[in-house]
Amino acid sequence: MTSQPTLTKAGTGPGGTGDPGHGLQAGLKNRHLSMIAIGGVIGAGLFVGSSSGIATAGPGILLSYALVGTLVVLVMRMLGEMSAANPTSGSFSAHADRALGPWAGFSIGWLYWFFWVVVLAVEATAGAAILEGWIPAVPQWGWALIVMVVLTATNLVSVGSYGEFEFWFAGIKVVAIGAFIVVGGLAVFGVLPGVDSEQAGLSNLTEHGGFLPNGPGAILTGVLLVVFSFMGSEIATLAAGESEDPQRAVTKSTNSIIWRIAVFYLGSIFVVVSLLPWNSPAIAEKGSYVAALDSLGIAHAGQIMNFIVLTSVLSCLNSGLYTASRMAFSLGERGDAPKAFARTTGRGVPRTAILVSVVFGFVAVFFNYKFPDSVFLFLVNSSGAVALFVWLVICFSQLRMRKIIQREAPEKLVVRMWLYPYLTWATAALIVFVLGYMLTDTEHDGRKTVLLSLLVAAVVLVIAVVRQKRRGAVGAPGKVSVGD
Repeated sequence: MTSQPTLTKAGTGPGGTGDPGHGLQAGLKNRHLSMIAIGGVIGAGLFVGSSSGIATAGPGILLSYALVGTLVVLVMRMLGEMSAANPTSGSFSAHADRALGPWAGFSIGWLYWFFWVVVLAVEATAGAAILEGWIPAVPQWGWALIVMVVLTATNLVSVGSYGEFEFWFAGIKVVAIGAFIVVGGLAVFGVLPGVDSEQAGLSNLTEHGGFLPNGPGAILTGVLLVVFSFMGSEIATLAAGESEDPQRAVTKSTNSIIWRIAVFYLGSIFVVVSLLPWNSPAIAEKGSYVAALDSLGIAHAGQIMNFIVLTSVLSCLNSGLYTASRMAFSLGERGDAPKAFARTTGRGVPRTAILVSVVFGFVAVFFNYKFPDSVFLFLVNSSGAVALFVWLVICFSQLRMRKIIQREAPEKLVVRMWLYPYLTWATAALIVFVLGYMLTDTEHDGRKTVLLSLLVAAVVLVIAVVRQKRRGAVGAPGKVSVGD
């Protein structure tokens, strides 16, 4: 494990050293990055996981989403500051390596990779379930295999093909949720004909037990249920390293995160809880968005939503494989993974990193079908809190990186964290509080998720420390002091 001795020139960060003459290439266009940034905040979890949050917190789930959304905005601002100054395929892992030490970059990089290969299995299974419902002649495992193979092939062709697929996947999500907000909003305010005005309306926010029918504490429980649906916001900073103008891409995606979360998360959930009473049986039976569409009298609402969810699943799979492979590439480039991970093809594709990631994804899919209640459940729970670990590491990295950037290249501070360092410390404290609150949650497996995730993190951390000590003993080159 070696630290980056200096900040690299913007736009050259991803150059691969594992295969001289190649390296990652700038194959992503600005329109790809824009849509990846927008679509990155719209995960399948928003569509399929919001119903449990609504059932727990009632209309107050809006505060849960607002709280987590604010947290994500702050974390993304920190990450944007570091990534605009030094765009790289390793993103926060590379920044942690530079700011906190090789042990931090190694640990958070591998944990993040582990998170996404498990996500591959979860999303492939979810997509296969929908496809089997449409074409039952093909078994569910067959659909999972087909989906994984197709998207693996897409990622192996070039980064441009990944960007093009993601552009259309994300575009469908954005158009669909935008149309939902517009049509639903018209219904809420009584200007859409054919809607039961007694059922739809702002009164649903305060009637049926009030805005917080289950008490203020339900807001925090709601946070635990929705926090993981925000994972993916950081993908744009990883992809920026392969774009035409990395610094501009990072700056743009960072500055737009506020309206993206406000519109797509808060806007759509506001429409759902305004169209229907929060305790409507339809929300639990059909899912929040399907129930909302049904209340508008839209024919085949369930199938429409299945198509949107499938698109979100494919988008998540596509980006998950891309993200896992680029993190593996970065780890290989820094000596924290086999050197083969850092080798690229003539098209700038880290083939080995992609294939290794997808193999682990296939293994996880197998565990999902063969041992769903044991091995696979362990994988899901043990990766569940990784999002919060990543955000916490970003906070501590930014506290150190700001001083490093100011000392070495102050002109690269084109994005700045607000109220540094106070807001950074406040964000870190909030993340620690959420993790602590999860330890008290036994109803929704919060405690199990944190404990298993901490166990896996501890194992990875021990490996990182042992590796660093061994390399230090033999005089590993490239080590620098980050003391200020």
